[in-house]
Amino acid sequence: MMWKWLGALLLFPVQMVYLVVKAAVCLLLPPKLRDLSRENVLVTGGGRGIGRHLAREFARRGARKIILWGRTEKCLKETTEEIRMMGTECHYFICDVGNREEVYQQAKAVREKVGDITILVNNAAVVHGKSLMDSDDDALLKSQHINTLGQFWTTKAFLPRMLELQNGHIVCLNSVLALSAIPGAIDYCTSKASSFAFMESLTLGLLDCPGVNATTVLPFHTSTEMFQGMRIRFPSLFPPLKPETVARRTVEAVQMNQAFLLLPWTMHVLVILKSILPQAALEEIHKFSGSYTCMNTFKGRT
Repeated sequence: MMWKWLGALLLFPVQMVYLVVKAAVCLLLPPKLRDLSRENVLVTGGGRGIGRHLAREFARRGARKIILWGRTEKCLKETTEEIRMMGTECHYFICDVGNREEVYQQAKAVREKVGDITILVNNAAVVHGKSLMDSDDDALLKSQHINTLGQFWTTKAFLPRMLELQNGHIVCLNSVLALSAIPGAIDYCTSKASSFAFMESLTLGLLDCPGVNATTVLPFHTSTEMFQGMRIRFPSLFPPLKPETVARRTVEAVQMNQAFLLLPWTMHVLVILKSILPQAALEEIHKFSGSYTCMNTFKGRT
């Protein structure tokens, strides 16, 4: 038994070097992208913002069917008509992902009307943009129900069938604020940190499940209505991401089976700095970058 442990201990660093080298080589070679022509894609919060761009991108890349969930029928209907004009079959369902029973009911309706979902994109989210003491209790609960618990319900609704088919992908549109919080968005940062932990645990849990994978996307501030009014101190150095860029990179990550994606790549530096710098230094970085006050002019979605 002791020789077995010693062998495993000696083999482990070799495996790590191999995997690092393999990842580096894959970065240099043209990626092999997954064919989406047989995939049914469901996007929550699919009527507008990043969700609408995700629907467009999946359709552009040949997804078989697109299903949109959201709470505003007008937006869902407009996006559905746009996707159909692109030549892709598209359906929409009114669904509040924060309502567990509604999620399960609409998931059943989707399976009966459209078929099995093979790619689930958890994109729906809300932000109230207030400090803890200025936040209404119901608003705080709403953000946790939609941004975090909603992923529990949607994943529980669709993952079992993916496991049976040995074909599926769970995608989470998260935020870099899950890793580096800011004042003025305490509900959003908390929910996204919880969501990140959920996806990290889920991703590890799927390692022994053939054909079923997960992708977590953590983008920087994106120029959508949801964060309207948010101000970055140095916009020329740290410009907000375009929603179409986030959508394109997300679909590429799914096609390449990439587990985690930080956007832009400079966010990796932020993660490293947070790991090695003392708290006082991190606070100075926040002050210098303007993240302490970026939500002071927040207006949100109108």
